Amino acid sequence: MDAAARSNFDFQKIIAAVGFVLMAIKFVAYFMTGSVAILTDALESIVNVVAGFVGLYALYLSAQPADRSHPFGHGKIENVSATIEGTMITVAGAIIIYESILSFLHPGEIKQLDIGIVIVAAAAVVNFLVGRAAIRKGKKTRSPALVASGKHLCSDTYSSVGIIIGLAVVYIAMWMGYDAAWLDSSIAIIFGVIIGYTGLKVIKQSIDDSMDRTDEEMVEEVSKILNVFRHDDWIDIYGLRIIKYGHNIFVDMHIMFPKDQTVEYVSEEENQLQEALKWKYGEAVDVSITPIPCNDMFCRYCDRNCFNRCEDFEKHLNWNADSLMMKGMHIPSRLVQIDDSINSND
Repeated sequence: MDAAARSNFDFQKIIAAVGFVLMAIKFVAYFMTGSVAILTDALESIVNVVAGFVGLYALYLSAQPADRSHPFGHGKIENVSATIEGTMITVAGAIIIYESILSFLHPGEIKQLDIGIVIVAAAAVVNFLVGRAAIRKGKKTRSPALVASGKHLCSDTYSSVGIIIGLAVVYIAMWMGYDAAWLDSSIAIIFGVIIGYTGLKVIKQSIDDSMDRTDEEMVEEVSKILNVFRHDDWIDIYGLRIIKYGHNIFVDMHIMFPKDQTVEYVSEEENQLQEALKWKYGEAVDVSITPIPCNDMFCRYCDRNCFNRCEDFEKHLNWNADSLMMKGMHIPSRLVQIDDSINSND
């Protein structure tokens, strides 16, 4: 288990422990008050605890080294964990809505609401701090499971804030002598819908990651690195592909080199490119280059002195996210125009 994976695993332990403690506190608040809105918060905390331990196992498994059965490692288990967590969030939202409707039709007695509000508020602050820290750490180490756990905790916080506001209104109404039990259930229904929507978003993100959806932000970052660390003999780069397996990143691309370069030279270039990407993403980066020999039409993009030159040097190619992900080499525009004119004459 490398340093990043160990750090993620240890942080997930904190999330699981905090979730368990807050769940117990929220159920105490519910039994004290009888508020169905607080019950919705407590029910979501059950999901937090279960999801926390699911995420813990996923991070442990994803940190295991690649083996014969899993040559790219075990990082995809984090996407499975995120899908499970998203499903649990959605189910929790549905249960909250169901319980709230029953409470709306058959309202119970609400008592000691002031103490309940204080307890829920304290739990919300802890949830938010831990959740934001998890999201930041998960994005930094590229851990879908940790990001999902953080988003889950933050969604719990947002719903808690809304519940606190609603309960404050109920408390004031009851203090003024009004029957506001129906408002307690209405608040719970609204936040049940919000929680369910959050779960669906987590599921969508995990499915995208499982299908290796392009990470546009990472492609843009890699394109900047390639332009900054470019070598004179990198005539053209295309066919860039980036696949994430948990916190591991696999980068593949085609690079056009002068045709007289050796295999040893290409291997050294690959090593240097890998070091450049590790400078940004850490040790969990694996780079693969498909070397392509240059041809006469690319002389204008190469300033190297050689006996094979057919045209004068004009400029180096500038790469961006779109051009790097093209499947074919960047053929000079004048050749394309000539080819088009030939086709039109035919």
